[in-house]
Amino acid sequence: MDQGLETGKSSRRLDPLQNPKYVAPSWDEVYGMLVDLASEIRLSGYNPQVIVGVSRGGWPPARVMSDLLENPNLANMKVEFYKNIGVTAKRPKITQPVTSEVSGKRVLVVDDVADSGHSLRVAFKHLARKGAREIRVCTLYLKPKSVFKPNHFARTTSKWVIFPWERLEAIKLIKQNLRSEGRTYGIIRELEGSGLSGPLIRELLALDR
Repeated sequence: MDQGLETGKSSRRLDPLQNPKYVAPSWDEVYGMLVDLASEIRLSGYNPQVIVGVSRGGWPPARVMSDLLENPNLANMKVEFYKNIGVTAKRPKITQPVTSEVSGKRVLVVDDVADSGHSLRVAFKHLARKGAREIRVCTLYLKPKSVFKPNHFARTTSKWVIFPWERLEAIKLIKQNLRSEGRTYGIIRELEGSGLSGPLIRELLALDR
């Protein structure tokens, strides 16, 4: 898939003027994706007994999915993989096992993106070892390179996704990368067309003083 292409289930090509490297969905866009995913899960007949959010990116969508599926049985687990934007450790590690009993239960794993897919595969195997009867995985985005394909996903993209709950963290990393690569133009130019406005980027950076 081309770097600048982002598609939903309808494979609709988005505005070509959008940023070729980054996409930053709004809170409303994310919520809309989760509503669509919840509807898809319900229509599939899958009724999870436990919803597991994978830290950290999976926590916000897992909480919303708990509401949309009217299931208060929400647990979490932590898999650490990334060091920087597009830079990964050699292998993902579970640093916090699942916090709820899943043995003999139907489990829905929720994460923000299936990027390399390795961390999701580790999470899946961990839950299987814990005795989960059935496991399905749900993500907002799927990257074409992922070695693990979720059962449910809203969009496919090859861009780096900047979610609403990680904007400052991502902006700081991108700014740091620009400096280390010797690029003289600013972060606002780098993120032009991504969905993050210049004024918002300035406000966020003002917090980091």
